[in-house]
Amino acid sequence: MSAVSVKPKLAVWKFSSCDGCQLTLLDCEDELLAIAEGVDIAYFPEATSAEVEGPYDVSLVEGSVTTAHDVDRIHEIRERSALLVTIGACATSGGIQALRNFADVREWIPLVYASPEFVSTLETSTPIADHVAVDLELRGCPISKAQLVETISALLAGRRPRLPTTSVCIECKARGTPCVLVAGGAWCLGPVTQAGCGALCPAYGRGCYGCFGPMESPNMDALARRWHELGASDADLVRALRTFNANAPAFREASLDRE
Repeated sequence: MSAVSVKPKLAVWKFSSCDGCQLTLLDCEDELLAIAEGVDIAYFPEATSAEVEGPYDVSLVEGSVTTAHDVDRIHEIRERSALLVTIGACATSGGIQALRNFADVREWIPLVYASPEFVSTLETSTPIADHVAVDLELRGCPISKAQLVETISALLAGRRPRLPTTSVCIECKARGTPCVLVAGGAWCLGPVTQAGCGALCPAYGRGCYGCFGPMESPNMDALARRWHELGASDADLVRALRTFNANAPAFREASLDRE
């Protein structure tokens, strides 16, 4: 990646999401002060009502595409952004709302909304990369504060961010946490989930929930065999895979194979 301009314009956009990943940016505290000094925060409704017109050097996009308006809007943002970075499970895989992709959304709407005739939505919830070119993805539900700071710092310096591609198991090893899958017999998605959370759940004796989505080349069959040895059924594995990153290709295909 080439270096962006001096005092580049940073924009933060929201689509269908809970705002958790934007709050991660606000939670950077001391780091946020340094970021604010290095960029011109041109658009960020979660933090300020001020708005500076584009084009933008870097756009952070949170949330999935779930309406026709979202489709039009993300194309407009892409045209106005030199670099586009998607942040969080919703933006990178469709989010928890992508559970609609495994069912008929028209059957769900009347169960949720008192006046379903006013609801206009797409049949599916899809990641930003399904609609426009994305320069970088930050996984997680929510994203890692450290990864976010590293990404913004790297983009300002004109280098590629250093982000993990290994599994959560590596993070367990690094912090000296006994394997909850092997030693504890817990149903854990750690071997197939990308690192980034610091192995938070295994550190408390709980199996990984897959918040950061599938790692690079996950061995889903091996994981399924181990789960079966621990008494889990295919239905148990399907439920575990269909959460924050249900629509991520590796998780989606593994769940469909065992449905």
